[in-house]
Parts: sequence; C-alpha cells; structure tokens
Amino acid sequence: MATKDKPLLIKRYASRRLYNTETSDYVTLEDIAGFIRDGRDVQIVDLKSGDDLTRQYLLQIVAENESKGQSVLPINVLTDLVRSYTTTATSAVPQFLAASFEMFRDSQSKWMENMGGNPMMANNPMAKGFEAMQAQQEAFLKAMTGGMAGSTGPSRDEPQEGEDLDAIKKQLAELQSKLNKLDK
Repeated sequence: MATKDKPLLIKRYASRRLYNTETSDYVTLEDIAGFIRDGRDVQIVDLKSGDDLTRQYLLQIVAENESKGQSVLPINVLTDLVRSYTTTATSAVPQFLAASFEMFRDSQSKWMENMGGNPMMANNPMAKGFEAMQAQQEAFLKAMTGGMAGSTGPSRDEPQEGEDLDAIKKQLAELQSKLNKLDK
C-alpha cells in the first residue's frame, strides 16, 4: 500500500531506465514530475551503487521545463545561483533558499485558505494553478537543497492575521543580514 508520508522509491537501472518500485513498471521523467506535482516525494537511487540520484534528476526536470519555455527562474536568479557555487556564501545559499520558499509557501497557503472559504474561488482555475506552482516550487527547493528543505529554515511562530507581511519582511531582512555577514 502506497503512502504519501514515505518517498516513492525509483530505481535507476544500468540502462538508465527508471523503475517505480510501488507499481513495478518503468517511468519517465515526466511521470516523476507528475508524482511531485501530485504532492508525492520521490527518491531516485542507482540500483547497482545505491547512490542517491534524486537531486540530479530533479534538476534535469527543472532544466527540461525551463528549456520548453516554462520559465520560472529569471536569468538573474540563475546567474546568482551559478555565482553562489564559486563564492564563500555557498553554504548559506541552501538555507536562504529554503527559508525563502518556506515563507512563500506559508503566505501562499494562507492565501489559499482564505480563498478556499469563498465558494466562487473553490473551483477557480487560478487556485489550481497556484497548487501546481507550489508543487513545482517544492520540487525546485528539494533539488537545490538536497532534500534539506524542511530542516534548514528558521523556525518561527505563526503570525496573527494582520502580521503576515510584516513577519515575512522581518525574516527576509534577517536572512539578508546573515548573508551580508557571511560575505565579509
């Protein structure tokens, strides 16, 4: 029986074919992207060596979507990511990305909750688009942080209704301050 709490195990054979261990069939990158969009975590391992290949396959999914014109990442963000691999701030980038996406997800979830109470918005295609975008962002975050997404962001108390934006601005300023200290 499949569970959404446990990552879906995908094994890569020497032929580079990907095998879904739950359904006992071969899958494509598009299938894996679909699992992730549906909210399922995946883990991709090399059958022979046991190496975890999840990050490289998630990055490949992102790259293929970007090359098809489904651009989510602006050029300046991609440029900054490349630069981060050659600077001393490399260790801070995953934490910063994780915290940023966590704040974005929290804000998005609260917005969706507020809209979910409105019957006119419940079946709105825009709301479904936000859910798909959230799944894509989570996949990107996992690819960039190597699965550390939930554990690297700063913990915080849930803000009250009117404090959401202020809390997000404060956390972003704190993160920027930490990054500036690392650059010195």
